[in-house]
Amino acid sequence: MRRVRAAETFVGFDSAWTDNPRAPGAICAVALAADGTATFHPPRLARFGDALDFIEAVAADYTLIALDQPTIVANPTGMRPAERVAAAAISWLGGGVQPASRARTGMFCDAAPIWPFLAALGANDDPLAAREAAAGRHVMEVFPALALAAFEPAFACRRGAPKYNPSNPLYRPDDWRRVAAAAATQYDRWQLPEPAAWCQDAATLSRPRKADQDRLDAMLCLAIALHWRRAPAGQSIMIGDLDSGYIVAPLAPALCDRLRVAAALHGVAIDGTVVSMR
Repeated sequence: MRRVRAAETFVGFDSAWTDNPRAPGAICAVALAADGTATFHPPRLARFGDALDFIEAVAADYTLIALDQPTIVANPTGMRPAERVAAAAISWLGGGVQPASRARTGMFCDAAPIWPFLAALGANDDPLAAREAAAGRHVMEVFPALALAAFEPAFACRRGAPKYNPSNPLYRPDDWRRVAAAAATQYDRWQLPEPAAWCQDAATLSRPRKADQDRLDAMLCLAIALHWRRAPAGQSIMIGDLDSGYIVAPLAPALCDRLRVAAALHGVAIDGTVVSMR
């Protein structure tokens, strides 16, 4: 007898970029049945192998994995074109972009764990196709730092980026609460009370640890996946292409012009079309 499957599953995976057993990433999911019933799989710490097992267990006829790590890295050194565009907004917000290149040993070198993970995953890596697909397994690179500016307008201003990493000396407890609350609001938008409650509980942590942030980041990745699939297309952005790499995130109106100008300057595509200077 065929196993009954959810119609759609959305996965958020904060991979931590390396496969360090002392510093795993985190993964979570929401599976949606055809009748609208939702099954929430709360975030748990996971390395790449754990993530593969998790995805296999929750996969549906349509599965979208939002991964907080570059999936396409062709440049031998330096920064990908998509990252140069994102940096124009992130630096204004007061944050930074971690560049991806093949020179980064353990992250994107030939022996990096991301490549066998993606090969075993067997997912289509094309965000624009994933948005419209009726079925299949899909993966896309997402950027929570850009997403937060869209999820919480108070973050979308000069030096407005939240400092919510508890292992960072610049950590601000109020920013932790605001990020968790912003994530909860996204799940409320899609009428998903269990993920929303998880985020609300996270907001009450008085002394979160780095592992708590990893779990929260996985929830942000999951929120981005839902947003990409379900929100109007104009509320998200894909920076870059399938050759040199791309970044997907919800789009804050306050960042739209800044991103488009940077894309035109560097000759980088936005939503599949190269932006030209006018």
